[in-house]
Amino acid sequence: MAEGEGVADRGIRVRLDERASRSDVSALKAWLERERVLEGLRIVERPRGDEPDGHMGVAMEIWLAVVSSTTTIAVSKLLDQTARAVQAWRANRREVESGEPPEASVDPVNLDER
Repeated sequence: MAEGEGVADRGIRVRLDERASRSDVSALKAWLERERVLEGLRIVERPRGDEPDGHMGVAMEIWLAVVSSTTTIAVSKLLDQTARAVQAWRANRREVESGEPPEASVDPVNLDER
């Protein structure tokens, strides 16, 4: 990391409901990576930490890491833009695949508390 670069300490978590398939998670991640307003964020798929043992289905979520040099106002805007991008992905999925797309939640997170 170069001097002056921020450290990722805040983020945005995107979770899809139990109807989501592995391909839904990957497709949404790819969609978010193409969003210009989210350029520069680290976007990763990771296992969910809140699923009970024996849970059936995809237990993955997407995290967008925000560097600490980003202001609280900017993080709030990124949260809003991420929510809009997820809704656009759901609308697109509705057009290209059969069945209702999974519901999604978009929440701010402190990456230190993962």
